[in-house]
Amino acid sequence: MSSSGPLYKIYTAAQWAACRAGTQLVRAPVDDADGFIHLSAPSQVRGTATKWFAGQADLVLVALDRETLESCDLRWEPARGGELFPHVYGAISTKAVLTAVALSDAEGNFAFPPDLPEA
Repeated sequence: MSSSGPLYKIYTAAQWAACRAGTQLVRAPVDDADGFIHLSAPSQVRGTATKWFAGQADLVLVALDRETLESCDLRWEPARGGELFPHVYGAISTKAVLTAVALSDAEGNFAFPPDLPEA
């Protein structure tokens, strides 16, 4: 677990549009079900996308400022295979957004940013 750099959230295009229309990031259905907002560290994004979003079209990868997230009740908790993942238990302001880029195309093919590490 790196202690610097952005953390990431994967959204559908519709979810991302809802985020942009408000002042807080929306919670995906899985976030509501689990009681926290699921995020990924840079080294976890590819695995998260492949496991949970394979074949889904028009996904958006949102980079979030880690320092801002610290004040939103950010916790690192075991998930996939015991690996620690970032989870946020509070609301996240849209001011935490650093960038948002297309993650998949209309056919569901991933296009990872070149600066993301390979897992």
